[in-house]
This record gives sequence, C-alpha cells and structure tokens, in this order.
Amino acid sequence: MSVAGTYEVNVKSPMGDQGGTFTVVVDGDSFSGSLNGGMGSMDVSGGTVSGNTLSWKMDMKVPMPMTLECTATVDGDVLTGDVKAGVFGSMPLTGKRVG
Repeated sequence: MSVAGTYEVNVKSPMGDQGGTFTVVVDGDSFSGSLNGGMGSMDVSGGTVSGNTLSWKMDMKVPMPMTLECTATVDGDVLTGDVKAGVFGSMPLTGKRVG
C-alpha cells in the first residue's frame, strides 16, 4: 500500500496535544505535502520515502521559529513516528489515514 494520502495526526508537544491534517504526495522516492493545524500551516521540505518510512523537515513559525525534523512509518492506515524539535527533544507523532 502506498504511503500517499491525507492523515489526521497528533503530536504530543510540551504545549499539549497538537492536532492537524498531514498530506503526503509521493513522487518516486520523494514526497511533498503540508501539515495544517491549530498553529498554522507548514510545508514539507526534503521529504523522502524508503519503503513505508517517511522522513522530512518543516519550518515552524509559531510559537517560535524552529526547524522540525520528522520521521514516520505507515502501517496500513496508521502513521507513527516522532518530531524532533531542537532543545525540546523528540515528541511522539501518531495519525490515521482519512483520505
């Protein structure tokens, strides 16, 4: 099954749970997309696909500018991974495919 799709995701951050909609548009071994949530929209940069594993970065603007480094594995319709947020460390990422 392809990792492409739309996922409802949640990140357990120091500021509480952060939900959003994560889109994944695959092109060979790379992907583009975005995460739209309560703190605005962030575009995927440097997205790579290796089997069912995604790796990418996003530039967060709110509440402070920071580059997030993300990895996730897709198993069926379930996405699990983590988001590394600089000095804040790693935060769990979970999601379910909705489209």
